[in-house]
Amino acid sequence: SCSSSSSSSSAASSTPLKLRRPQVAPRVMVPAPGTISIPVEEPGREEPQKGVSLRNQGKYTGDQAWLNTLDLEAFRKDIRDLGKRLESEQGEADLAHLQKIIKWSNVFGAVGLLTMGLSPNPISVVALSLWSFSRWTMIAHHSCHGGYSGIDTTGRFNRGNFAIGSFQRRVSDWFDWMLPEAWNHEHNNLHHYNLGEESDPDLVERNLQFLREARVPKPLKYLLVAGMIMSWKWLYYAPNTYKELKVQELQKAGKPVPESAKESFTIYKLHRSDIVNPIEFLSKVMGPYFLIHFFLLPAPLALLGPVFYAHGVVNLLLAELLTNIHSFMMIVPNHAGKDMYRFSTPTPPNSGEFYLRQILSSANFNLGNDRIDFLSGWLNYQIEHHLWPNLSMLSYQKSQREVEAICAKHGVPYIKENVFLRTKKTIDVMVGDASMREFPAEWSREQAAKLKSRETAL
Repeated sequence: SCSSSSSSSSAASSTPLKLRRPQVAPRVMVPAPGTISIPVEEPGREEPQKGVSLRNQGKYTGDQAWLNTLDLEAFRKDIRDLGKRLESEQGEADLAHLQKIIKWSNVFGAVGLLTMGLSPNPISVVALSLWSFSRWTMIAHHSCHGGYSGIDTTGRFNRGNFAIGSFQRRVSDWFDWMLPEAWNHEHNNLHHYNLGEESDPDLVERNLQFLREARVPKPLKYLLVAGMIMSWKWLYYAPNTYKELKVQELQKAGKPVPESAKESFTIYKLHRSDIVNPIEFLSKVMGPYFLIHFFLLPAPLALLGPVFYAHGVVNLLLAELLTNIHSFMMIVPNHAGKDMYRFSTPTPPNSGEFYLRQILSSANFNLGNDRIDFLSGWLNYQIEHHLWPNLSMLSYQKSQREVEAICAKHGVPYIKENVFLRTKKTIDVMVGDASMREFPAEWSREQAAKLKSRETAL
């Protein structure tokens, strides 16, 4: 997966970066970009493909029939090798691309800040919104994942430094409703390595079960969803990420974790929480951003008169609404819809099924060039990002066609769809008009047994 203060713009300025050139691994053969290999069933062929037992041949039917013949180990090797190659090729071009995105973000920030004293207008609102959006979804998101840690020796965009460790770093690197340390734990660890499982904190279908089952008129459900979309960053994301951080602290201290930890946590539950201290949360997480971003940031406009200051506050508030809508559409539909899978069993990181799940429970949007990808927050490469969270934005752009070709080669479904269609499918799940697919647990258990058998043999 950025609203900012007045110091954020300077923090995102183009800082000279020293390069450490990685060793380049030998290239592996993968399908050429744009080439899609479609598996063809050979007439009269009865023997199973490598790695598939005879008793499993034909067990799964319909649009899950590909599970009968998937060579999971070969699939894992193709994905792993492509990831290693991409990582070995990262260097100067990736850092230059990051600086380009930072410059674009700063331009929008400058336009918004210089014009927000005017009457509320779309230029100021859109510019301020894109400034916040890009700081979070592109600069912070990929830096916090370590996408530039291996090539930026200055440490400026190292995941161990970026936006964490001090209030000054938070303000200058990525200032938003969420506490960076909390978001790093909830998103980078819990979400990415439990995708689609019951332990995934961002599982939409489970988190919205109360609304799905509510016996209220459908228009009221849609009204509630609209309210969530316009406020989800502070309504849900900031408190829920902080709750997960506090749960981790309890676990590290060997203290019992309350049963309420299993539930999603919103701002409405703050007053009765047995995990999060309301005063601590407001003073440490949301309060500083609220005061600095919406009141101190436009303060210089007060020198021109109270009307200009009021205009600045209103433009910032409208930009916040737009950022919530924009970021919701680019983030939440990535993993929700009737064609996305849920999983009832865990799976080891970087195993064949782990890679498979990142694809089956993720969706890409329209993509292809920096302008489209910038407006999408680089979240339109969600499949590639979940396969290798620690790569750069440029690497995802380079790898997309190759990943799609690998999926076609192995018969694995690869979903790439318009963001508005994905948003509609997500809302259908939220209000109870559709449900996500349950992945066959028996298949997962069989693969886990095979993996254990191979490890034992080694």
